[in-house]
Amino acid sequence: MIKKILVAGLALTLAVTPVSAFAGSSDAEVKNVVYLVNGNLGDKSFFDSAKAGLDQLVADGRIKLKTVEMGGTDADQPKWLSTLYEVADSGEYDLVICGTYQMPDYLKEVAESYPDQKFLIFDDDTYAGEDSNVVNIVFKQNDLGYIVGTFAANMTTDTSVERINPDKVIGFVGGYDSPVINDFMYGYISGAQAVDPDMKVDVRYTSDYVDTAKAKEYGNSMIKDSKCDIIWGVSGNAGNGAAEAVLETDGGWFIGVDSDQEQTFSADLAAVTLTSGLKNVGNSLIWFFDQWDEGEDLFGQRVQLGIVEGGVGIVTDKNYAKFASDKTKAAVDAAIEAISNGEIVVPSAFDENGNKAAQELRDSVRP
Repeated sequence: MIKKILVAGLALTLAVTPVSAFAGSSDAEVKNVVYLVNGNLGDKSFFDSAKAGLDQLVADGRIKLKTVEMGGTDADQPKWLSTLYEVADSGEYDLVICGTYQMPDYLKEVAESYPDQKFLIFDDDTYAGEDSNVVNIVFKQNDLGYIVGTFAANMTTDTSVERINPDKVIGFVGGYDSPVINDFMYGYISGAQAVDPDMKVDVRYTSDYVDTAKAKEYGNSMIKDSKCDIIWGVSGNAGNGAAEAVLETDGGWFIGVDSDQEQTFSADLAAVTLTSGLKNVGNSLIWFFDQWDEGEDLFGQRVQLGIVEGGVGIVTDKNYAKFASDKTKAAVDAAIEAISNGEIVVPSAFDENGNKAAQELRDSVRP
């Protein structure tokens, strides 16, 4: 069941597979939920993923749902706070859901003004644990990194694939040298070295999430100087500059992050994107309601979801299906299974001294 969730995941159509054996009950309370989108649906990313999970809960008769698209421009931002106040003040909803790094300041203000209203925010833990009526759902980037690292290390010496050279070197363009980005990186290097201890990883940071020019510069250097033929971009929109470098140099392949970037990219950038590491927001919301309906109170907590809970996965259709060998696919499946059954415990930058250990590993594998 777990493998179906992760391998099929949300990668094809953002449809959601149930993430636990809990199937609901005729005695379970049907909860009234409002989903506030600080943007618009149709992003083929987090907002659509969350909506797919919530729509599945509606179809299963577990929730009633209202969705409010608040817009994503600077001019729309005052509406985000006023809408939060409006839905909280109405007293109509058992749960108010929102997401991403743009919302925590607004959410904290309203949550503290309405302590009896319950809130959920996904992919952000800015104020996790500070308010007893808010649950923060985040993802195990280290699990995700391990899967992607396993894939990249298997691909990088498969010279039967076009633009792959025999050198054992892969790349990673991160946003900041910080625990959250290094959590992705720690898993990525660990997965790659589990495949081949001699694997080298060229790691660089853009120190922001928007500067595509810097990521493009790094990508060009990785390809030309370090002989990277696969680069994972983990720096938001900035990472897309590395995809542009791959395209323009014809020097390898790109791996996306968070959502299926083959769906969000232009056709030419999609063509050089082998796969993407996924944060499965929709699956995570279903998991949350499974726990809530079974009586577990997660409010006031930071909840981190990984492979076991269906929180992360990898795109396995399109270019992955076309270019990955049976051996590579089997290695990825085996890594997923081993993490799921506890045979592999992926180290995290959030462990005690984990960020330091991640940095030391990074420095030891530079090409």
